[in-house]
Amino acid sequence: MAKVLVIEDDAETAAEIAACLTAGGFEAEQCFDGAEGLKAALAEPFDAITLDRMLPGRDGLEVVRALREAGCDVPVLMVSALSEDYLVKPFAPSELIARLEVILRRRRLPQSPDLVIRVGDLSLDLVKREARRDGRRIELLPMEFKLLEFMMRNAGQILSRRLIFETVWEYYFDPGTNLIDVHVGRLRRKIDVAGAAALFRTERGVGYILNAD
Repeated sequence: MAKVLVIEDDAETAAEIAACLTAGGFEAEQCFDGAEGLKAALAEPFDAITLDRMLPGRDGLEVVRALREAGCDVPVLMVSALSEDYLVKPFAPSELIARLEVILRRRRLPQSPDLVIRVGDLSLDLVKREARRDGRRIELLPMEFKLLEFMMRNAGQILSRRLIFETVWEYYFDPGTNLIDVHVGRLRRKIDVAGAAALFRTERGVGYILNAD
């Protein structure tokens, strides 16, 4: 049985979500503010999180950023009345269950068995958790490593910000976020150093490409 953490400040809504999850065959645990939810999410493993966008203590987006920076990659389903990019309140129980099943299924998809991914003179060792370019070791934060792995697995393809966001961060795209640009910028500064061919390319208004040549 998949275990889901429900982070929602409205007790009635939290109870409704938990009831939907229980009826759908999930185990649900509830938290009622962002700080409490973050602490619970880092204290024990969950299969998924439903997260209110507007929370006391810590905003929903702040909670996700803190989780990702801590290396916690649990899928997050953002619930909000603010934007069509989230699961919008009010929602049907069947839609909640369907969305959770999608992100859980995506998480279970098999990855390439390769232990080292290579794009040109850039290599990523998935066992040692180590990146190198032309023999030079590159220190990466957990989310930088995950982002680079995704881009290397899809080298040569235009990757939209939405696709990167929903695959790497594993929650629904916030058009106002600059998380992707910040993390790609960090990777660029670490990998595309002076004297090396530029691997990262920006497709203005769309996203990014990691050159495969």
